[in-house]
Amino acid sequence: MDKRKCLLLGDYTHPRFHPLQGVDLQIGEILGELLTVQCSENKKLLLSEHLSGYDLCIAYNELWNETVSPQQTAGLLSYVSGGGGLIVLHNGISLAKRYELAQLIGGKFTGHPPYTTLKFNVLEHDITEGMADFELDEEPYGFEFDPFTEKTVLLEYESEQGRQPAAWCHSYGQGRVVYLMPGHHEPTFRHPAVRQLILQAATWAARIPR
Repeated sequence: MDKRKCLLLGDYTHPRFHPLQGVDLQIGEILGELLTVQCSENKKLLLSEHLSGYDLCIAYNELWNETVSPQQTAGLLSYVSGGGGLIVLHNGISLAKRYELAQLIGGKFTGHPPYTTLKFNVLEHDITEGMADFELDEEPYGFEFDPFTEKTVLLEYESEQGRQPAAWCHSYGQGRVVYLMPGHHEPTFRHPAVRQLILQAATWAARIPR
């Protein structure tokens, strides 16, 4: 049987804060035994005719100053609702500037205080099986949740305002969606807990037998 295929989307040429360089190699290593990872910054790959060939899409796009087109939005929505797996990593939540994608992802970004050491608490789910609480230097993203999505929180981080969500998952139509906050830069992806989280999230989202 051929290996399953994953599309990793991000920015190589004009990223504001989060280049795909380096991150692409780490994700390729993490998922290498499960999936063939193709990396691109071409947002046209979000169109239905291109996405349909992949078992998993990972969004690391940096779109704070722009939005994807209605056609690309529709492509991603139809891909996931038809059974595709989607993992949105860190700044990939900038896709949620389009309200349709905010609902698909389950929330939108509201801002973050400075990069700092965070304590992450792991909550029970298939995605977090075998994981223990961990510490990581990261950007403490804040979120506004979409009230309509039945999401399961996977990770929380401790802040002055109490525990905040840092990862969640839900089903969308026949597909599955995971959002993971950790991912500011390449060192994040070297952390053993983050590697395990991405691997198990990919297994769940793409429905790969364990």
